[in-house]
Amino acid sequence: MARGERRRRGAPADGARTAERVARGGPVRRDGRGGRARGAAGGAALAIVVLSLALGLSSRWLLAWYRSRRAVMLHSAPPALPPDSSSPTVAPDLFWGTYRPHVYFGMKTRSPQPLLTGLMWAQQGTTPGTPKLRHTCEQGDGVGPYGWEFHDGVSFGRQHIQDGALRLTTEFVKRPGGQHGGDWSWRVTVEPQASGTSALPLVSLFFYVVTDGKEVLVPEIGAKGQLKFISGHTSELGDFRFTLLAPTSPGDTTPKYGSYNVFWSSNPGLPLLTEMVKSRLNNWFQHRPPGASPERYLGLPESLKWDDRGPSGQGQGQGQFLIQQVTLKVPFSVELVFESGSARTGGSQALEQLAGSLLTHALESHAEAFRERFEKTFQLKEKGLSPEEQALGQGALSGLLGGIGYFYGQSLVLPDMEVEGSDQKVDPVLFPSVPLFTAVPSRSFFPRGFLWDEGFHQLVIQRWDPRLTWEAIGHWLGLLNADGWIGREQVLGDEARARVPSEFLVQRTAHANPPTLLLPVAHMLDGGDPADLAFLRRAFPRLRAWFSWLHHSQAGPVPLSYRWRGRDPALPTLLNPKTLPSGLDDYPRASHPSASERHLDLWCWVALGSRVLMRLAEQLGEAEAAAELGPLAASLEEESLDELHWAPELGVFADFGNHTKAVQLKPRPPQGLMRVVGRPHPHLQYVDALGYVSLFPFLLRLLDPNSPRLGPMLDVLADRRQLWSPFGLRSLAASSPFYSQRNSEHDPPYWRGAVWLNVNYLALGALHYYGHLEGPHQARAARLHRELRANLVGNVRRQYQATGFLWEQYSDQDGRGMGCRPFQGWTSLVLLAMAEDY
Repeated sequence: MARGERRRRGAPADGARTAERVARGGPVRRDGRGGRARGAAGGAALAIVVLSLALGLSSRWLLAWYRSRRAVMLHSAPPALPPDSSSPTVAPDLFWGTYRPHVYFGMKTRSPQPLLTGLMWAQQGTTPGTPKLRHTCEQGDGVGPYGWEFHDGVSFGRQHIQDGALRLTTEFVKRPGGQHGGDWSWRVTVEPQASGTSALPLVSLFFYVVTDGKEVLVPEIGAKGQLKFISGHTSELGDFRFTLLAPTSPGDTTPKYGSYNVFWSSNPGLPLLTEMVKSRLNNWFQHRPPGASPERYLGLPESLKWDDRGPSGQGQGQGQFLIQQVTLKVPFSVELVFESGSARTGGSQALEQLAGSLLTHALESHAEAFRERFEKTFQLKEKGLSPEEQALGQGALSGLLGGIGYFYGQSLVLPDMEVEGSDQKVDPVLFPSVPLFTAVPSRSFFPRGFLWDEGFHQLVIQRWDPRLTWEAIGHWLGLLNADGWIGREQVLGDEARARVPSEFLVQRTAHANPPTLLLPVAHMLDGGDPADLAFLRRAFPRLRAWFSWLHHSQAGPVPLSYRWRGRDPALPTLLNPKTLPSGLDDYPRASHPSASERHLDLWCWVALGSRVLMRLAEQLGEAEAAAELGPLAASLEEESLDELHWAPELGVFADFGNHTKAVQLKPRPPQGLMRVVGRPHPHLQYVDALGYVSLFPFLLRLLDPNSPRLGPMLDVLADRRQLWSPFGLRSLAASSPFYSQRNSEHDPPYWRGAVWLNVNYLALGALHYYGHLEGPHQARAARLHRELRANLVGNVRRQYQATGFLWEQYSDQDGRGMGCRPFQGWTSLVLLAMAEDY
């Protein structure tokens, strides 16, 4: 998964501190211009070349400087999306959204300088000291299960969160109107988890608004610290108003007594919001409902006027942080209403506030519309799936859509300096500030963009809402540098950066990632929708540049071979050096990394890419591109595959490299586990590591249905001693010496036996494909498809019902969910597996 931090995750603040340090003069060079001033940059480059030649500087130095410069230049191809595509003018219905996937509930605008809103909560009096404050989704905070029951990706969502004895339901709905993205409303309902609870807990909700310094917020505070409303203005939103309505009993309008506290300060920085609130919860207050005994609770300090907060005035560019705490007994509901000023000008009549019964009606009508659209799109009920499976499918889709985020910022890039004869060392460089609209793999553990995950995400999203896929792919293609490279992990903005250990912040321009964005591109081609083709026409120059970079930069040691750059070095503590760029992290490769390696999965990705882009070029009438791609696609056929990767002694396709199976980790006090290499010594050979990599020619449907290699592929796939398990296909054969083996003392197995949904989905698609093509293996492929689908879907459903989560991976031994959760990235492909949509 190319997420090596999974088992070496440091303190959340490490990444933020590192980025702040380098941005303030540490060992990082800045280049904010990117490709935006190419005329001036080109002139400066020519001047430096002339000066360098005059000074007698070496050509290697010039090449190194040139590569460093291009690493942080944006690509010159026209953008795949229209100008200002994220603005409220161009896409008003997408301007506001739940684009903060790492928080339990929050919204923001699709803007480089967004207005942000969010929710925190705490149960009062359950533990000594400060109550547990819930805000950001954390792997080990004890909250859960949680997730979106419904989310349409645009205008509506309903989420359930279990937190100990509490059950929270968070809902939102948007209403179009005006020129700034329209109105929206929240409803947060808090109830006891168990019915009939006698001792009802006291709960505090914290609703907040954050600005970055350019917006104006003007709160109107009433009696006892209760905000009447917050009015404000920004250039993108115009005039607006927030109103936090008085709490009521759930499901009706009966008011409930609440105690209020308000806090207003300069913005401490988004990663520090939780800690700021925790540090201010140091005053005891009395909650005194009429006719009831008073109870103590910890609250925010008494409201102060902004001018009392020191000489900074209104933040001097820091921005504002305004938070309202409301404390009361469960059960209750609270509504927050955002109203756009432009939605109320020029109309014939005033809009009624989207609250109370009007909000209830809007939420229910959107929920019903979601159910109807879901069935029309995926037809699970019509295909005979159970209500439990339909609920799983709705939750899978909703969790994926609810995990879409909008990020903006600069990433750290290490230019590729592989210049023969050069030992020049370089420091990371800041990439230009760029936006990214993308789904994320996991709200709790990976709440940012991952390139190879996103292709799988969009296979699901494209079926539901093609426009969201255009937006996501267009944004990813907007990250191309001048050479056509895209960083495989995008850490953009303070909130994303704060959750990444420092060692994973830097992206290297020599490292690739599987080009899975071509999977939804291929699906668009198959569908032939004119709107899809119109998008692909705009995207084609960038898709071609990206693929061209992959094809050339990852070229292998012999013609038509390919090698992942960026394998870990052969350290004495590693059983098998990892290959993070492949996405398969610790999947066993050649035991001794070398430039002689040939990687089977990469060959297959390039072969698939050449075919998809050739088809696209032909469909678009791009004759020059088709003429270039056609010969490459023709050369990457089964004959070349056989010559480079068929291992007759193994009876399967395989990697090739400097390898020995005689490696193991042994205790060597005081160092701990150390790698010991025995005999036979490593030598160039095919790598005996039967697993997902071995299946790639089959997974990507590169084999002819009459191929003599298809039968052996099906043999190993169906062998229970190898890859077949009752819960899906194992990532590594049970017979492999690397099966379930740690890669180091602190690095447990990852892609060494566990069942992963993305590859199993590819396998289902391939079995379905060959099961519908005439050939000697048609009937067997169709039978294996039925059996694998039943195993895979059945296990995911059972685990979902037992735990309430979709998981990162599943045990091949007992089917239990493993890794991080919720993982509603590519595990949401279970929906397409249920729908038999490949």
